[in-house]
Amino acid sequence: MGGIADYSGSLVLQMPLREACHVAVQRNHPSKQKLWKHTKARQLVNGGLVPVIQIVSFGSDLSNRAPTFDMDLSDFMDDGKPISYEKARELFCQDPSQKWAAYVAGTILVLMTELGAQFTDSISILVSSAVPEGKGVSSSASVEVATMSAIAAAYGLNIIPRDLALLCQKVENHVVGAPCGVMDQMASACGEANKLLAMVCQPAEVKELVSIPTHIRFWGLDSGIRHSVGGGDYGSVRVGTYMGRKMIKCTASDLVSESLTSGSPAQSDCYKENGVGVLKSEAALEYLCNLPPHRYEAVYAKDIPEVISGEAFSEKYGDHDDTVTVIDPKRSYSVKAPTRHPIYENFRVEAFKTLLEAGNTDEQLSALGELMYQVN
Repeated sequence: MGGIADYSGSLVLQMPLREACHVAVQRNHPSKQKLWKHTKARQLVNGGLVPVIQIVSFGSDLSNRAPTFDMDLSDFMDDGKPISYEKARELFCQDPSQKWAAYVAGTILVLMTELGAQFTDSISILVSSAVPEGKGVSSSASVEVATMSAIAAAYGLNIIPRDLALLCQKVENHVVGAPCGVMDQMASACGEANKLLAMVCQPAEVKELVSIPTHIRFWGLDSGIRHSVGGGDYGSVRVGTYMGRKMIKCTASDLVSESLTSGSPAQSDCYKENGVGVLKSEAALEYLCNLPPHRYEAVYAKDIPEVISGEAFSEKYGDHDDTVTVIDPKRSYSVKAPTRHPIYENFRVEAFKTLLEAGNTDEQLSALGELMYQVN
């Protein structure tokens, strides 16, 4: 519960699957690393043994990707410093069949960049995952979390689960280039069996682990529709969401300015009822989910367009203030629906959590089911 509203700061409820991803990591001195033939040939051409990253991923026959990937560790360095995430993204995009390796090897670059970790050994990585791919059940997050956990253990890096999840989100956002929120990584790193992880995504604050009542079970049903956080639709929805937030902030800022002018229109019912303090907080709105549904409907909904072109938005509002996505001036973006969704989704998840902890009645189950229908 919460889904796509995580990057808007929603409360989310998520439980780990029974299926798991396992990753094994082995460190070797470059002179003792068993190299694949083409890797050995490359190193001979380049003048000698250097640390390498070699990855084997099981299950490639079930998807359109290569089963192996390798690179020299020095490819992650430029003039003694880690390369930029943008350069890394370009590196992994060179061969579409090996783009998946960004989820695995990208964890090494993020640890180098964010924590200053140094890797001088060759690294062999084996990935075996039973988490279904392309089904919207966090297969990529599970790979990232399992890989980074294994690397951290191999190199003695003490990273608490919350920080590890946030680092894994950087892998997906900046190395892979998928504009996801953090809930999947948090569920993979912090979740427990038979409990819902209740977390406020601002950015990743765990409230509690909610026990699932004994009379309730959850099943995941495959819709048959392939899901990809890196897909264009997911990205355009996120752009529209951040556009809506920017519009709300600008409207609130205008109302604050008007309120400082004597005899101005800001002496409306809205202003008299809520005061300038509320408007100031909305002018600085960091997360859409901090705006209650009644405020959205009463003050801002009427000014949010259904659709706007990237060019028109940029001319009026400038940037949409999202570090993960870029506005295409030639594209039209849906704004009202992506803006409204997280505001109401946060309310639905709060209601779901409260109902889950209520007594065992048919009415409870019916209400929980209705909320789940509304989410989808």
